[in-house]
Amino acid sequence: MRTSAITRFAKNDRARSARRGLAALATTVVLAGGVQVLGAGSAWACGDARYGTPHKVEKPTVPSADFRTFDSNSVAADGSWTEFGLSIANFTGADVARTAPNFALASATQGVPLRTKDLRVQVMQHGAWKSLDLDVDCIGIDVDTDSLAQPLSNGRAANFMFRVSLSPDAPKGLTSLNLVTDARNDKATLESWDFRTVKVTHPRTAPAAPAKPEATKKPAKPAPAEPAADRTPAPAAKAAEPAKAPAATPTAAPATTAPAGTPELAHTGAAENNTFLAVSSAVLLALGAGVLIAVRRLRPQR
Repeated sequence: MRTSAITRFAKNDRARSARRGLAALATTVVLAGGVQVLGAGSAWACGDARYGTPHKVEKPTVPSADFRTFDSNSVAADGSWTEFGLSIANFTGADVARTAPNFALASATQGVPLRTKDLRVQVMQHGAWKSLDLDVDCIGIDVDTDSLAQPLSNGRAANFMFRVSLSPDAPKGLTSLNLVTDARNDKATLESWDFRTVKVTHPRTAPAAPAKPEATKKPAKPAPAEPAADRTPAPAAKAAEPAKAPAATPTAAPATTAPAGTPELAHTGAAENNTFLAVSSAVLLALGAGVLIAVRRLRPQR
């Protein structure tokens, strides 16, 4: 009975482990497929077909928009301005009461978004640059161009000049931008659009740092070093002069003091100490001799 129970448990464990493996495999496949769909077509997921390639129609029913030739194909992330011109044209066969250009930007670097805090957009209007509001969509950033709406007659075009500025704080991994434009009117029909890609450069925006050390070097003037060099040999000359003075004086002063002192000390010490030592040693010798004589005389008597 025990063996059969163990066998049933083993079979159940195997079945459970197999089901777990199939569930893990299915989860992995679903996640991998979802990641590929999200990474491959964010424009498709948002329903915005403008990001990709330009698109034109032969017989438009709404005005179309096109970028003009760019003066620069790159934007510097240093706060400077880069201008982009575009035009909207009406070849619909009828006048349009109100139309305006759309202008949008998005990051072309996968995994690095374009942030509104790093972007500024202005448009030339009535001879002056005017800042425009920015709206974030699911792909990039749309520029609010409602203030640019105007009537446009059939067969006519209107030109616009935008300029873009990227902050130095923009992500370093942001290497390119996608620009899109189209025209909108009351029909709100998307028929054609234009698409461009520009590079993003990250120049060094702090050249003032190396200039400060130059200013700090100026206080350390080397001119005072010359007086210092002049002062150093002067003490050497003065030190040499006292060395010559003692060499001339030893002939007079040491001759009167040193020889006079040494004989006096030798004379006074030898007169008293030598006499006392001589007398003491003579007495001791006499006593020793007497003791030896007395001892010899006493030996035969014993």
